[in-house]
Amino acid sequence: MTTTTAARAADTGPTAPTGRARYPHRVRWATVALLAATAVLYVVDLSASGYANSFYAAAVQAGSQSWKAWFFGSLDTQSFITVDKPPASLWVSGLAARAFGFSSWTLLVPQALEGVGAVWLLTAAVRRWHGPVAGLVAGAALALTPAAALIFRFDNPDALLVLLMTLAAYCTVRATEKASWRWLAWAGVAIGFAFLTKMLQGFLVLPGLALVHLWAAPTGLGKRVLHLLGAGLAVVVSAGWWVLAVTFWPGEKPYIGGSTDGTVMNLVLGYNGLGRILGSSGNGGGGGGMSGGTAGSSFGGEATWRRLFSSEFGNEISWLLPAALLALVLGLIARGRAPRTDRARASLVLWGGWLLVSGATFAYMEGTVHPYYTVALAPAVAALAAGGGQVLWTRRAQVLARVGLALVLASAGVWAFVLLHRNGTWVWAGWVLMLVSVALSTGFVVTPARLRRLAIVLVLSATVVGFSGTASYAVATAATPHTGSIPTVGPAGAAAGSGMGGFGGGGFGGARGTVPSQDGTQTRDGAPQGFPGTTDDGSTSSAQAPTGEAPAGDATGQAPTGGGGFGEGASTNTELTTLLQNAGTRWAAAVSGSQSAASYELATGTAIMAMGGWSDDPTPTLAQFQQYVAAGEVHYLISGGGMGGGRGGSDSDAAKVQEWVAANYAELTVGGTTVYDLTQPLSSTGTSSSTSSGTTS
Repeated sequence: MTTTTAARAADTGPTAPTGRARYPHRVRWATVALLAATAVLYVVDLSASGYANSFYAAAVQAGSQSWKAWFFGSLDTQSFITVDKPPASLWVSGLAARAFGFSSWTLLVPQALEGVGAVWLLTAAVRRWHGPVAGLVAGAALALTPAAALIFRFDNPDALLVLLMTLAAYCTVRATEKASWRWLAWAGVAIGFAFLTKMLQGFLVLPGLALVHLWAAPTGLGKRVLHLLGAGLAVVVSAGWWVLAVTFWPGEKPYIGGSTDGTVMNLVLGYNGLGRILGSSGNGGGGGGMSGGTAGSSFGGEATWRRLFSSEFGNEISWLLPAALLALVLGLIARGRAPRTDRARASLVLWGGWLLVSGATFAYMEGTVHPYYTVALAPAVAALAAGGGQVLWTRRAQVLARVGLALVLASAGVWAFVLLHRNGTWVWAGWVLMLVSVALSTGFVVTPARLRRLAIVLVLSATVVGFSGTASYAVATAATPHTGSIPTVGPAGAAAGSGMGGFGGGGFGGARGTVPSQDGTQTRDGAPQGFPGTTDDGSTSSAQAPTGEAPAGDATGQAPTGGGGFGEGASTNTELTTLLQNAGTRWAAAVSGSQSAASYELATGTAIMAMGGWSDDPTPTLAQFQQYVAAGEVHYLISGGGMGGGRGGSDSDAAKVQEWVAANYAELTVGGTTVYDLTQPLSSTGTSSSTSSGTTS
């Protein structure tokens, strides 16, 4: 075949086998090897992070003990308040905990398996329209994205979110191939459950999915529109059933955390909707604005396109982002004259729509935004880098395509140099990657077209070198235990050494009272004794984290850092543990803030009333709390605590409750913690204080 004939044949785009049996055995075994390696990366030493984010861990624990708490996503077994997200991700871990017992493993292994599933689905989706090599490259790129290595080893909802969005993309690929309304409906179902995982963020991929089917499905325009309407109905049904069930629940139900009126729709449109975009409804302005977008920012800083490339955002997602954007633009140019149903161009439209809409949202949103949110971009970045590169490879007989592919390959090495240069200890690695990547890419451009094998070697070598930066950071991330609300990527010590961490150990807004422990160890800011974290004077300790299962009685079940979060528990004592476990009431105690309540729940296994929820929710009011006390449903109130990241303040309902309790009930000091016994009003004791365990307040 002549060069001209090969180029013309390439114009039709790759035609991937549609049947499973048509793939060679070596492709299947390569896929199995990729998935096995991904599982090893995500599962090995997983329990070193203990309970990771204790906020969600407490909800999983509650769901493993109460079906009602499981259904609503309640923070406690008595369903006083829910977490500030819908419960789909908690359903998965909750079922695992019910089946095998609640532990660090049953909490975190489902997240790791969701990551393996996402890699599998992305590999299959890219393979169908770009061939097996591109599929494997895309899957590997997703697995080795630092944000993915972080989140698929953590218990935030984002792991299930990415799996469901990738499933929706795969179903859309299948639907577009043969104009199948059934496959498109399944894509709608996946998006609906993505909504039940993290609400409106799950809808960010809809424009890309809808556009590709509307444009490229091989049927008439009328049928394409009908297919989209049917898929839209599937989204509404699969997302709306839970909303309706909660809205019309016939009996007592928990307060919907994060809302201002206890309704799901208020949460959807407020705190987790427009509040995230515009910076209202309990969300900080300017992307959180607390750190000004400086290096290591755990918030967004300035709302600009540069956000995705700077600070912690860049470390988590941007390693292959320049390559993906170049591949998108150059790939669309290369396929510009292809038929409407061209699969290669359809793939670029699908993943490009996903990346551009989601990326622009993360870059410009004014409300609270954390770097780990960008894991939702990882499948699109990986698919574009691999698929766009494959499109350019098929046109390599043309000089512009060769130069374009070389630019895509070289950009990965050059940007790895920029990112690694930010970490003072890895500067040498950045220089090596940049120089070798540029050399290999240049060699590919000047290699004669007839030397196909040499060109293949150069392209594969440049790909491996370009992946080395993101791979090294992903492996370092997986090797570092993570806890708190705002985990960050990179090697252990990066947060303290180069400004790449968040607010370590949960000191900001965190509870600084005492949290009980069944084994008698002492913790500060959510880290067991000897773990690195924020000390009393604000410095960072350098103690190493132990490995293996977290201590059963640890207040948060957590290990050290790699980026901490808000409001983790503080020092612990067995006296308070025993006191709460023997409370004998519906709620053993009440405390301000969900994060403080979660730490007590994990330590004691009792239900704790989280006054004010995560974001200063208006529950309970003083009148409501007085009713709970009069009914004998709350035994103690623990002084202090902290709003789980919300506003708080002296005018909050939780502050009013604490003030009322302090003026009317007996004060105890239990192992250094101030506790009020709500069964002992001052009017009956005639004193302003009492004793407990021989300690006088």
